[in-house]
Amino acid sequence: MGRVNLVAIWGKKNKDIDPESREDRKKTGLIRRLWQKFRGIDWKNPVNRWKLLFVSLVGCIVVFGGGYGVLTMTNSPTFCASCHEMAPEYSTFTASAHNQISCVQCHIKPGFTNMITHKMKSMKEVYYHVTGVPEQIVQTEEEAVSNENCLQCHSKNRLVTASGDLKVNHKGHIEEDIPCITCHAGVVHAKMATRGINVEEVRGEWTKESAEKLMEKKYLRPNMGTCIDCHDKVNNGEKPWKDPAYNVPVNPEEVEKKLEENDKDATKETAKEATSEAETTEAAAASNAKTQDIILQAIGKQKKDVKISMECETCHKQTEIPKTHKNVDWGNNHGGTAIQQLDKCMNCHQDSKWVREIPKEDIVSLLKMGNQKVKYTPNVSLAKEQARTNKFCSACHSDRPESHGDSDQWLTSHANKAKTKEMKAECFVCHDREKPKADTTNAKAPTDVYCQYCHRTGFKDDKK
Repeated sequence: MGRVNLVAIWGKKNKDIDPESREDRKKTGLIRRLWQKFRGIDWKNPVNRWKLLFVSLVGCIVVFGGGYGVLTMTNSPTFCASCHEMAPEYSTFTASAHNQISCVQCHIKPGFTNMITHKMKSMKEVYYHVTGVPEQIVQTEEEAVSNENCLQCHSKNRLVTASGDLKVNHKGHIEEDIPCITCHAGVVHAKMATRGINVEEVRGEWTKESAEKLMEKKYLRPNMGTCIDCHDKVNNGEKPWKDPAYNVPVNPEEVEKKLEENDKDATKETAKEATSEAETTEAAAASNAKTQDIILQAIGKQKKDVKISMECETCHKQTEIPKTHKNVDWGNNHGGTAIQQLDKCMNCHQDSKWVREIPKEDIVSLLKMGNQKVKYTPNVSLAKEQARTNKFCSACHSDRPESHGDSDQWLTSHANKAKTKEMKAECFVCHDREKPKADTTNAKAPTDVYCQYCHRTGFKDDKK
């Protein structure tokens, strides 16, 4: 077929156009020739104007319709699931309470401009997918879920959480520009990246069924350690949420980079190691002191210089101090209850609940265990270990009990308090029987006083 004569389409006669030689047409480019023909159309003719309108309308339908189709397809959760590396994220999404909305409703700010901008930025994800599957999907500071997204569905006027327990002034937090994800970072994906269970080698383990096992409530709900850490910083005059890095889970890749950088600077090790060890010891001591100070605030024994109260009842509506704890002598006589009901004690008095950081986990072990609760069997050794290592316990166990009285009187009268093995077991919560060894693997006692320092020949029951 010959080349299309655009002039004929628009009804313009050939004689109105200057004839061109074959040699001139070779020299003139295609676009220029088309433009010349377009300019030569009689636009005064209403038929030509209607034809232009029709062609423009069809072109817009094709362009915008195709663009809308592409946007709709790339906005759907199934499109996200089409990439192998998104298996953990998609599986947890389907098992979450947000599975009736699309991914973009959380991950892209409202507005068409934000949508297009995000799509352009997302081209780098295509590049990463083609050049090599990422080891781990993480949320960056720039792509953190904004309050605008959350407030499309949720009200900021809520004062009590859905569980009916936590009393949280959401409006007050939002007006202070505190991002929702500071507390709710795990609501959909259960903080997988921080837990280290969405890496490349375990993606084959992710299904909807496995996601339901791995979506533990403690990772979906606000982390109490985050609340405590933030409130403590506010009491010290800080606003930690102003740092974007504070609001998103720790990026494991950045941690590895820092570790690599530290390894590269390992030439001046001797002097630095000694300094580092001293600094680590000092930091650990400061951390313990800080934790115990917070615990004392929680139980109402420390109320000085406190802007935001740390007491349990300040935030918890349903949590009350058990009646047994209100007994006058509870502080000296709770050891037997702790041994029998240690699992119940740990519901409140558990170190891990007071820490913002989340430890790494093994997905295979988690899937085997599921969410099954192991029935507790009374165990003296376990209770003793908890009393020594748990900072909530050591907040009191590090102080001399009132029952011990003055040292000179206690030394000659404490035998009646240690007659039976059960009574001795309570003593061994704080004291070691023998002099503790420097390389011992047992939990360190809160005091350096040990029984054989005085009882060098042993006890009567040892000789039977």
